[in-house]
Amino acid sequence: MPTDEELIEGCAKEDRHMQYQLYQKYSGQMYAICLRYCKMQQEAEDVLQEGFVKVFNHIKTFRKESSLFYWIKRIVINTALNHQRNKLYMYPMVDVAELRQPSTNHDMLAGLQLEDLMGMIQDLPSGCQTIFNLYAIEGYKHHEIAELLGVTEGTSKSQYARAKQLLQEKLEKLESTNYGSRR
Repeated sequence: MPTDEELIEGCAKEDRHMQYQLYQKYSGQMYAICLRYCKMQQEAEDVLQEGFVKVFNHIKTFRKESSLFYWIKRIVINTALNHQRNKLYMYPMVDVAELRQPSTNHDMLAGLQLEDLMGMIQDLPSGCQTIFNLYAIEGYKHHEIAELLGVTEGTSKSQYARAKQLLQEKLEKLESTNYGSRR
């Protein structure tokens, strides 16, 4: 496998073999990111493809101020956000203080399969899903999310709180279903 430096150089020269190698190296991790922002696999595949087209078109501008992985990740996240932006319907504004703080059952979380958790996140309303991913998984701050999405910081906070509440409700439902089936 070529080094990142060799991949960058080859892709900048539009070498199809190097583009394929770059795609092979990073597409799995980037696809997982796409799945967190999209409702369906086909949509995630479209975002992944569009993201890599952008990577190949702009790799000559890569300044090496960060790792290649992080640079590609930023492009893929921004591609997913742009894809979602047209259909991003935020859950109605809810004051954060009105939402009850969920108590997390860590035993329940430990028993969850990755696919189950991904499914729960994908089932969130688009606004909640996007903001949950950006804040809880990607590590963005609410003011950064507000700037990225063109919403207020309060909207970001309320969408995140709503996402946590909805996930907690899904966990409680799953737990009661599992508890009921053990009886």
